[in-house]
Amino acid sequence: MFLTLLAQESSSGGGLVAFLPFILIAVVMYFLLIRPQRRRMQQQRELAAAVEEGDEVMTTSGIYGFVTAAEGDVIWLEIAEGVDIRVARQAVSRRIPDGEASAPNGATEAAGAAAADDAETADDADFADESEPVDQKPKGERDAPTSD
Repeated sequence: MFLTLLAQESSSGGGLVAFLPFILIAVVMYFLLIRPQRRRMQQQRELAAAVEEGDEVMTTSGIYGFVTAAEGDVIWLEIAEGVDIRVARQAVSRRIPDGEASAPNGATEAAGAAAADDAETADDADFADESEPVDQKPKGERDAPTSD
């Protein structure tokens, strides 16, 4: 009985129809997952090849710096004055445009200066009132906290 059902199904062409959903899933996965990932990898390779001396870049770990030298697969980044680090060329995640370098997070220079002024006044306010007594007893002699 089983053999006759199998013979009828194979002769009617039902095998191709049964595999059609799997074929469609593979095609959809290619266009939604594999193709965009290949495009991102290609853009990353092009960016790494285009990095040159003087560019400001950000690495994949979030370190910002200026490229001071490029030697094959290695670049040297100046992350602070006099501090150079050696980084793999593929670790560069993006190049920083000139306008963004002076104002982090899209802020303008005036907004950055205002924020710095606010920070200075806040620091001054912390030290303005020093009249409160400070508990200066050794740790073992301090009063135990009470529970109410």
